Amino acid sequence: MTDVVVVESPAKAKTINKYLGGDFTVLASFGHVRDLPPKDGSVRPDEDFAMDWESEDRGERQVNEIARALRGAKRLYLATDPDREGEAISWHVKDMLARKGALKGIDVQRITFNEITKRAIQHAVAHPRELDTPLIDAYLARRALDYLVGFTLSPVLWRKLPGSRSAGRVQSVALRLICEREAEIEAFRAREYWTVESRFATPQGAPFTARLTHLDGRKLDQFDLPDEASAMRAKAAVEAGTFSVLSVEKRRVRRNPPPPFTTSTLQMEASRKLGMGAQQAMRTAQQLYEGVEIGGETVGLITYMRTDGVQMAREAIAAIRDHVGESFGRDYLPGAPREYSSKAKNAQEAHEAIRPTDVSMTPEKVARYLDDRQRKLYELVWKRAVASQMQSAELDQTTVEIADAARKTILRATGSVIAFDGFLKLYREDEDDSAADARAGITGIAPGGEDSDTRTLPPMREKDPLKRGDVAALQHFTQPPPRFSEATLVKKLEELGIGRPSTYASILQTLQDRDYVKLDKRRFVPEDRGRLVTSFLVKFFERYVDTGFTAGLEEQLDDISGGKIDWRAVMRAFWEEFKRAIDATRDLKISDVIDALDEELGPHFFPEREGGTDPRACPACSGGRLGLRLGRTGAFIGCSNYPECRYTRPLIAPGAEGDGTTGLSDGPRELGADPASGEKVTIRRGPYGVYVQLGEGGTDEKGKPTKPRRASLTKDMDPDTLDLDRALKLLSLPRLVGRDPESGEEIQAGLGRFGPYIKVGSIFQSLEPGDDVLSLGMNRAMELLAKARAKVRLVGQHPKDKAPVEIRKGRFGPYAQHGKTVANLPRNLAMEEATLEEVVTLLAEKGKELKPMTKGGAKGKAKPGAKRAASATAATNGTAPEAPAKPAARKAAVTAKAPAKPAARKPAPAAARKAAAAAKKPAAKPAAKKPAARQPAAPKKQA
Repeated sequence: MTDVVVVESPAKAKTINKYLGGDFTVLASFGHVRDLPPKDGSVRPDEDFAMDWESEDRGERQVNEIARALRGAKRLYLATDPDREGEAISWHVKDMLARKGALKGIDVQRITFNEITKRAIQHAVAHPRELDTPLIDAYLARRALDYLVGFTLSPVLWRKLPGSRSAGRVQSVALRLICEREAEIEAFRAREYWTVESRFATPQGAPFTARLTHLDGRKLDQFDLPDEASAMRAKAAVEAGTFSVLSVEKRRVRRNPPPPFTTSTLQMEASRKLGMGAQQAMRTAQQLYEGVEIGGETVGLITYMRTDGVQMAREAIAAIRDHVGESFGRDYLPGAPREYSSKAKNAQEAHEAIRPTDVSMTPEKVARYLDDRQRKLYELVWKRAVASQMQSAELDQTTVEIADAARKTILRATGSVIAFDGFLKLYREDEDDSAADARAGITGIAPGGEDSDTRTLPPMREKDPLKRGDVAALQHFTQPPPRFSEATLVKKLEELGIGRPSTYASILQTLQDRDYVKLDKRRFVPEDRGRLVTSFLVKFFERYVDTGFTAGLEEQLDDISGGKIDWRAVMRAFWEEFKRAIDATRDLKISDVIDALDEELGPHFFPEREGGTDPRACPACSGGRLGLRLGRTGAFIGCSNYPECRYTRPLIAPGAEGDGTTGLSDGPRELGADPASGEKVTIRRGPYGVYVQLGEGGTDEKGKPTKPRRASLTKDMDPDTLDLDRALKLLSLPRLVGRDPESGEEIQAGLGRFGPYIKVGSIFQSLEPGDDVLSLGMNRAMELLAKARAKVRLVGQHPKDKAPVEIRKGRFGPYAQHGKTVANLPRNLAMEEATLEEVVTLLAEKGKELKPMTKGGAKGKAKPGAKRAASATAATNGTAPEAPAKPAARKAAVTAKAPAKPAARKPAPAAARKAAAAAKKPAAKPAAKKPAARQPAAPKKQA
């Protein structure tokens, strides 16, 4: 009879199994086993925030495996990660097992450990506890808040601001910080100022440099020398004087080591020192925490990496101090252990800082067992933790003032000498540009550029006469505030008390995935889509993207974790105000939204011109004014004289970085004439990208307008270098590449809604990066088609019309196709094993006909049941919509509440449930789900 231990990852399970031995069975949950289904009604405020939970196939499979392992067991240890998410996963596992009746006679205990070492694991098993109900309540509140904000606010964005993707409780605040910083940079006007520096030599001939600080007996401020003329007068005053040393001030300064890493400081330093993004740093830290193979044994090298605590365990501090004394000498060891406390707002110090599990495992010892990223990050963690217990560094700072005989012209020279390196012998913390400037008391970039820690001054005494050398007047300009890097944005969020260490990496990634921001030279630049969303939220939902409000909500969540307040009370107060704000936008017209955003973002899209001309004047017509417009896929700039004037341009401010088509900002550019028709070929920019056009259109015999022939440029085509020949080739697509040696059918290359492709018969395949649709040859075409054919299996001929019956791999699973009829394969029917008879029966019962695509690419209205099959077909054919992937198929919903709360409502009677399901069930829905504990609402369309 064995005890069962549940951890989160299989790597961790393997390591822990070795430590515990044969009396334990260790299984992995693979993270969360269930979640709120992404549809309306998963959180129900009108039922006191009851929630529906659904399990995916993997979660259901893992819980079933745990249930089987519990047969005959006495005890279940829930050993998921030691944080709020880990507590929630344990609660979900326990609840799902209880619903399956797998916990009868089983003693369920919760254990946590901060490091994966034999000592820590055995200690945790010897000291179990109950599940932490307040921590679970805090998880429920956070999950409900994030769900309600996302699923209530995002649809408002979709309706009122087409082209926007989503809003989030913390995500939108982070986006606002980035956008507001960009607005500060755009509004910034550089200010000129000058400084005067002079070279001097001591009586012994040692050279040094000093800067002018007083002129005519008055101290100079930063802008007291605003122009060259004033700087030259100051320079002349220095050149006219005879100088000696007025004073020499020396003082010893101690610099203390930084504390060991928290999640956020690790992300910051990994970004500064190693160039790692937040996600990459966390993935690498996870690998070091779960363990690497060293000498045939899996060893966890660092402690848990999601923490905002800066303290370390007593035994870890003792081991580090022993190492410091042995490796560096007693001079480098402070008299008493160093104690640290977090300065971050809302920090919870329940967990240790990130440190090595064994300080004797030095970076040099383990380097050969690690890849490059792991090695660099482990070295960073190890050095920071060890340095945190080392002696302070001591610096001798010297300030020398130099004056003329009248003491009206004074210059100053400063320098530092490291008297004792202390912790600097091992580790030096990097600084951001803004932090270094603030420490130096400088606005913008500091002139001189020398680090005061390394600049030294020669020996001098008061009244020493000095020989003056060259005098220089230096011009400077103030600099705008820097854009946020991943490190500085994480630091700002932490200072404001917004988000949690475990969420920062995913927040930053989501902003990039939504195309709200981009990383340029490791700095966040807001995309125009992100600026529109931020302006909309600030204008109509200012309270919910306010940093103070969001931080206050985090404090309430922390109070829930501490058992101080009821989570439902927090939810009620939030929802009452939030619902009122949402309801207030129901009568909001899109025209009102556009007018508000046009006014807010006007300075960005229409910056002032040097010549004083109107930046909103339409370049294509007389009298038209440019303004913000909304199309089906989002916003663009258009003329007020529409439809008479059809001038448009994308949402890129003129001259903005990344605008590679500045030549099109003033209208179409002519490439030449088509030799066949004589019509002009032009390149243009529209709301959906850059394209080439033949002629200007006209009317047919019946007087109806005809559209000119157009073709979009592919992503790798440069509009500035496109010539007439390639433009004509684009307009002539699709083109014949050759004939298929097997079937004799034509192989064609063309451009579709979703990019360049090749096709033979009904098989499509998207081209890959580097492939040129205009010059692709047969050899490459056959390689690409081989990939497409691997996704298709010919089952046979249909008995009615002898047409081929195929099974294809789609984005959401395999499906059968006969002509234009498709049907998804059940989960228990493998693609390779399905027979012709089974597939024909399935097509007859479940099949739905695909709606044809129009020439312009627009779909007719598909029946609900055909939507998923259509998407699957498009994916296989290389024309899948560029939309966020839908979640994997899930099991039936389960209404679950927090521990010690009223039980979930009972299942509906079977007959009623079947009737309701039949009424709502789409005709071509995937494999049937298990009966639900609560009939979920019909899913609404999501963007």
